[in-house]
Amino acid sequence: MPTRVHEFAWPDRVVVGTIGVPGSRTFYLQVRTGQQIVSIALEKQQSAQLAEKIDEILDQLMTLEGNPFSVPTGTPIELVDNDQLETVQEQFRTGALSLGWDPTTAQVVIEAYPLADVDAEDDGSFEEDGAEVPEMLLVRMPVGTARAFAKRTREVVGAGRPACPLCGYPVDPDGHVCTLPEV
Repeated sequence: MPTRVHEFAWPDRVVVGTIGVPGSRTFYLQVRTGQQIVSIALEKQQSAQLAEKIDEILDQLMTLEGNPFSVPTGTPIELVDNDQLETVQEQFRTGALSLGWDPTTAQVVIEAYPLADVDAEDDGSFEEDGAEVPEMLLVRMPVGTARAFAKRTREVVGAGRPACPLCGYPVDPDGHVCTLPEV
């Protein structure tokens, strides 16, 4: 059965954002082109890894002689996006992500696949003519947008609960009890 691909070749907006309070946040990768908008749920760690790996790809590309893809060292000011997520309607929860580079278009490519779930009600597929069709998200973004995306994502991930200076685990707003490592 063919996969339904939510494809964004040159998105107007691509961001990671959250809904909820630190400690109970849900992370979303949201992409929009015109009126088409797709939001997929991510884990915090997936978001952090995505930002880290995008920066690694861009940093490697900068080392190529003459920086042929015009990769910026920092986030272009005109691409900074600190706005909230738009209306979120979760398409699916992400299980696997892949990240790549397309030298023909000078774009970073993100592919997101649904979490393989035994729950048939929400397994990353939709029904078409009574049959379930698997789906995925495919996003292509130019280097400046990718740099801005990575910066924002790191900021969103870092805006969570502070870490305990003793054990390193997150501190809840109502307190924290930690167990120190035995010496």
